[in-house]
Amino acid sequence: MTEDQFDFEGTPVTFYRVGDGPTLLMLHGSGPGASSVGNWSKVMGPLARDYQVLAMDLIGFGKSGRKPQPPFFDYDLWLRQAEALLDLTGQAQVGVIGHSLSGSLALRLAASDSRVAALMTTGTMGKPFVATDATRRTWKCPRNREELVRALSGLIHDTSVIDEAYLRAREPVIFAPGYADYFDQMFEGDPAEFIAAAALADDEIASIQQPVLLLHGHEDPGFPSSMSISLAGQLTRGELVLLRDCSHSIAFERSETFLALARDFFGRALKGN
Repeated sequence: MTEDQFDFEGTPVTFYRVGDGPTLLMLHGSGPGASSVGNWSKVMGPLARDYQVLAMDLIGFGKSGRKPQPPFFDYDLWLRQAEALLDLTGQAQVGVIGHSLSGSLALRLAASDSRVAALMTTGTMGKPFVATDATRRTWKCPRNREELVRALSGLIHDTSVIDEAYLRAREPVIFAPGYADYFDQMFEGDPAEFIAAAALADDEIASIQQPVLLLHGHEDPGFPSSMSISLAGQLTRGELVLLRDCSHSIAFERSETFLALARDFFGRALKGN
């Protein structure tokens, strides 16, 4: 796997490239310590046996730079950044995988760009919902390991898997100098604002003609499965899989299921590309 950067609107963006074959773009979520490595470490390598995988850290996350001026929550900026990564591939057809907030970005990308041949979402946002305590914990930066474990417990059903390796993958991001203050400013205010920013209008959903596979954990206290259920009902070519004994972090909690479904889905959708 190679780590590379490109400049986007004056901010350095880090992305990872691994594998060969049809191209898959992977976009991570917005929780504490979220990054390409934090979200996708268990699935990028296996996917790379069949695909060229490009996974990008959104601005303000992972190894990408921070936005120099507020507002630090900038949905439109992240959508433009996703479009820039799509441009970078130089491909006529790609698959996209988006998690949580980035599931919404992936859906909007598909609605406006025919280069997205198919997309898969995990625990996606995209419809209005009422924030819970678990949602609010997701958007507040932990200041120590105990608070980090508490926040992650709202994202993972079987908390026994929150082991040393998982924590070490997130702690360098969370505990970087000044990052906690930056993150808390990013999600300062009413969570309803961020939920509304990620919600797609009915006409946007109707315009998505590509095949879409939505995975959602049945036991997701912060980002309810009702969003994926509603989206699947409106999408022309939407498929839905609800996973029992699974919360929000599907690629980590149910990596083998994720990989089996992704290979089947993209194997059909990107055949010949």
